[in-house]
Amino acid sequence: MKSLVTQRQKQLLQIIYDFIKNTGFPPTFEEMREKLKVSSNQSVIDLLEKLEQGGAVKRNEGSARSININPLGFKILGKQIFPVVGTSAAGAFMESFTDVDFKWMEIPSSMVPNEKIKQSDEVFIIKVSGDSMINAGINNEDMLLVRKAKEFKSGDIVVARNSDGTTVKRFIVDGGKRYLKPENPSYQNISIIPDEIFFEGKVILNLSRIS
Repeated sequence: MKSLVTQRQKQLLQIIYDFIKNTGFPPTFEEMREKLKVSSNQSVIDLLEKLEQGGAVKRNEGSARSININPLGFKILGKQIFPVVGTSAAGAFMESFTDVDFKWMEIPSSMVPNEKIKQSDEVFIIKVSGDSMINAGINNEDMLLVRKAKEFKSGDIVVARNSDGTTVKRFIVDGGKRYLKPENPSYQNISIIPDEIFFEGKVILNLSRIS
């Protein structure tokens, strides 16, 4: 970090974090003033400027709710955060990563199995829509932790994409055949056609199955 964070700055950062986590959007100046127990916007502005200069947050001027917490800000708060990129089908292909109402999730360190993937730009979360993977323990509305990868082996559960969108399936190599296999007998295998189906990443954890 470019400069040390004071306790007051960290307090405001925590206020912003809690507000976004609880409501889905950042607080207004009025709401930050109330939480900080100060009477002027300038006090809030001064703290925000220091946080922004240090790289903890980013603001878009001219908007009341325009504060984004940067990865450094999450680190200062001791939070392990992964981006939620949207919803993907577990059935037929769905238009790529349909929006969700939230943009990141806090994941306890104990839930992530590999130190190398913690706080990585190569790891993201998707929400599942559909029931084609129920026999693999992936149900409708489950949250999956996905890692981008260059190599995939037969048996990996992957997020695949074609011109119609994305889907979650098991990648199978059987002799000279390559296909996407659903884990629900109600659905058909999907043949992989070169240059038409691409992999966004492999599923490494079903967050909804961990208590």
